[in-house]
Amino acid sequence: MTEEKKTTLTEATARKWLHERGVEIQDIADLVFYLQEKYHPNLQMEDCTLNVERVLSKREVQNAILTGIQLDMLSEKGLLEEPLQSIIQADEGLYGVDEVLAFSIVNVYGSIGFTNYGYIDKQKPGILQQLNDKSSGKCHTFLDDIVGAIAAAASSRLAHRAAHTE
Repeated sequence: MTEEKKTTLTEATARKWLHERGVEIQDIADLVFYLQEKYHPNLQMEDCTLNVERVLSKREVQNAILTGIQLDMLSEKGLLEEPLQSIIQADEGLYGVDEVLAFSIVNVYGSIGFTNYGYIDKQKPGILQQLNDKSSGKCHTFLDDIVGAIAAAASSRLAHRAAHTE
């Protein structure tokens, strides 16, 4: 299998898994708009969507998506060894590995991504609120941080492009 086909399969799978877990590109674009609207008075949703798409095209982002979602799914099925099973299932506050994985996405577009990520992780608007709802029966320990990180990275990309520095 050529590298191009692997990349295509990796990206297609990452996008498919996001969709299957209830996350749409529009949901992430809404988060980008939330983060950037006060800094860009003429911001259009199309700009937000374009930047999300560009972030999702990055191989390291796709790898983080696949890794995090796979761990969430294994936890839902009870297939992780203890104590990791209980830690991930409960989304323990001191676990932190979910945030570390998200940082690999945030880093793609520079340090501004950290502030965007920290802010949106605390605010939990839109899809992030839904993903953090523990009553759904789903485990989104990694997914909520991944989605927030994609939005933060897309916001950073948008900010860099607006400043003509990318």
